[in-house]
Amino acid sequence: MSVIDIVKSCLDSIQQIAEHLEGAIVYLDSGCTESFQYLGAFPLLLEYGVRAVCSLENMCPLDMVVDWNASPDPAKKILVITSRLLSDTHRYILRCLDTHQVVHYCLIFTSISEIAHSSYPDSPLGPDAFHEYESLLIQDYDEIVNTRKSKLVDLERRSSQAKLIFEDEGWSQLDGKDISHLVASPGEGDFDEDDHKDSEHKRPKLVVSVHHFPMMLCPLTPKVFVLPSGGSVAEAILSAEHEDSLSPGLPPLSTGMTSDGEDVPGATLTAHFLYYLAAKIDLKLEVFSLGDLSKTVGRILTDMSSLYDVGRRKKSLGLLLIDRTLDILTPCCHGDSFFDRTFSALPRRQRLTSSIRAKSSEIQQKHSPILQRAPLDVLIPLGNIISVNDSGADNFQLLQSLEAFLCGWNCGNSDSKIQDLVDLSPKVNDQKSIYSKNELLNGSFVAAENFRGTPYLEALFDRRMKDGTILVKKWLQETLCRENITVNLKARPGSATKSELESMIKALAKFDSSLLRNKGIIQLAAAAVNALDELHCARWDAFISAEKMLTVCAGDTSQNLAAQISDLINKSIVAGSHGGKLNSSEGLLSFRDALLLTIIGYILAGENFPTSGSSGPFSWQEEHSLKEAVVDAIFENPSAAKLKFLHGLINELEAYRNMINSKETKEESENELSIDDLDDDQWGKWGDEDADTDSNKEHVYDDMRLKLELRDRVDNLFRFFHKLSSLKRRNIPLREGPVGSDSGIDGDSYETKGLLYKLLTRVLCKYDVPGLVHHSSTVGRLFKSGLGRFGLSQAKPSLADHNVILVFVMGGINGVEVREALEALSASGRPDVELIVGGTTLLTPDDMLDLLLGDSSFF
Repeated sequence: MSVIDIVKSCLDSIQQIAEHLEGAIVYLDSGCTESFQYLGAFPLLLEYGVRAVCSLENMCPLDMVVDWNASPDPAKKILVITSRLLSDTHRYILRCLDTHQVVHYCLIFTSISEIAHSSYPDSPLGPDAFHEYESLLIQDYDEIVNTRKSKLVDLERRSSQAKLIFEDEGWSQLDGKDISHLVASPGEGDFDEDDHKDSEHKRPKLVVSVHHFPMMLCPLTPKVFVLPSGGSVAEAILSAEHEDSLSPGLPPLSTGMTSDGEDVPGATLTAHFLYYLAAKIDLKLEVFSLGDLSKTVGRILTDMSSLYDVGRRKKSLGLLLIDRTLDILTPCCHGDSFFDRTFSALPRRQRLTSSIRAKSSEIQQKHSPILQRAPLDVLIPLGNIISVNDSGADNFQLLQSLEAFLCGWNCGNSDSKIQDLVDLSPKVNDQKSIYSKNELLNGSFVAAENFRGTPYLEALFDRRMKDGTILVKKWLQETLCRENITVNLKARPGSATKSELESMIKALAKFDSSLLRNKGIIQLAAAAVNALDELHCARWDAFISAEKMLTVCAGDTSQNLAAQISDLINKSIVAGSHGGKLNSSEGLLSFRDALLLTIIGYILAGENFPTSGSSGPFSWQEEHSLKEAVVDAIFENPSAAKLKFLHGLINELEAYRNMINSKETKEESENELSIDDLDDDQWGKWGDEDADTDSNKEHVYDDMRLKLELRDRVDNLFRFFHKLSSLKRRNIPLREGPVGSDSGIDGDSYETKGLLYKLLTRVLCKYDVPGLVHHSSTVGRLFKSGLGRFGLSQAKPSLADHNVILVFVMGGINGVEVREALEALSASGRPDVELIVGGTTLLTPDDMLDLLLGDSSFF
């Protein structure tokens, strides 16, 4: 059986378009950039003869002069690779063509198939989407060219008129070029009539070609992947706004009733993506689903397979689709996972934006919900470890080169550019300037990098934090031994500290040759060092401690659980008043963190204290105390609660808080005055109280209105918590059954495991899973009904019958789930099964808070 490698399949897709890459300027959008970053595909593009790789959203005229191959002639071909719909990238492609006016060929590769373009709800393209777009792009480009011609003709006419005027006034000594320069408006540049006419005669007709590029994903390992955050599939809404929805980025709550899920863009685009992914790895889909949205995606996939796979003999792939809303708790919690802790500790790249996209986003937000995923491309701060003082002369020269390049092009015009280059020497020799450029030394996760054939991320994905850091330390030691570098360390076996890893990284990065050879392990070790930072570790451990306490209280009584949640909220108030600088670990948690813990507490309460109707799991008195704690926390520090449910109130709350603080300060200063310090003039002010009555009444009214408005919003917040607490009642009873009391690896009980572990444990042991639906094809249904008439029946299909199983979570996955899924496969004793795990995006607890209460939420 051939081993499936997602990374290799993606790289093969790039190799298949190698003939188009040669000699082209390649433009990548933000989603494609993320995908190629994880693939490590940029050196591959250089190998295939690409002239330059540029950003599609943030293109600039300098893209025309950047050339990796130093070709003397200008590029005649641009190639655009996008993870978005053609209608979304149209304005950027037009801007590229308008900038590169000598381009003859424009090739566009999109990850959205032609059928998906035509079936997308808001798409303006029909069944022949690619050819329609080719004609549309040429038409719009011709309009731009004609507009430019008319402007130049008008400029020529004004130039000739100005020439006659100047000749009459004695300016005939100036030639036509000088006059056209004088009359040209700022920004239009010099106009040369002869050159313009020659260029118009030589300009060939633009040739546009659109193709499908299906393998646009971010592989975290060869068998774990997510979708690019900037792509149309990841940003397509998964739920329309109604009573059973939580967020546009999460599927609706499962009610068991059929819905019109085909109208949800996320269902359509995800189904087409999965179909072409299976086709790429040459497998036929056998679809199983769990959850309402997953059923809709499974139905679309089954219809596509019935239409296009008839008569094809392929091995089958068992596809298990799962709704994220069946298990909200797992991605909200801070588990013991090396990848999760490392990924959460690293800063992420800023989302690429432009003025055009910002305006379109504002317009779209007024009419329909907009979903923006956090970028998946993280920044590993190598500059914090590899500094000038700790590195040799080679690294110093590397930093000089980086700064010289940036300083040479960070200018608005050629004059300032030359001046900056003249003044560059003293700036480079100034060490403070070098330190300011430490952020230039950034790394990123690359799934393709490996240590002696073992991919780094694949080996670390199923590791806990301690085991992962020890493995990274072992790799560093072996690399140092291979490079014949000695480091004086008093290392203790069975542990890895931040200082040990830093010392080994600095030794490996001392020279450029060693840095380039071992950049993979250096980047990974630097990420581990960042995760071992004291502040991040303390905050993560504080979350783990609080979540364990909530779990213990949830097994006791609702009073204890409510008291624990209220205590966490109150501690966040104290932490906010001290700027978060307390000695205790609880002081590291902000009010936003307390709200995330409140969400966890309500989900646990719904599992352990079920109630009927719309009432929450707590009594009226218990919930009233929780509401008061939330109100007090918001009044105490409004700026710490900038969430969507408080939009429109933040400024008023901050003004009210400032007024209270000023009154308290004034009262303290007045209390310091003794009665003997008062004179007769001050006594006379008492008679002016009536004059301030009206203003005082207005202040009281405004304060009362603000408090009532805040309490109404907090009431709505707790109604949302009630909806989250009802999730368990809507979900399948996976606790019951023969495996319900089993223990997991490292002593973890079956009860504490996430949904993926419980599902795979049951499926691989061939137990029934309530609610799991098998989607049979049209041909399969025909055979079933036909054989049934003669008293014959087929065996019920099982997901465990397949040697290759793909689990895809609609809404996203995290590292803990992947580790637990691998544990379930290992415990099943099925070495013949190949497990692939995928999801809409990679979820951290902060991402979940944004989906539930932030800007990417309905609430």
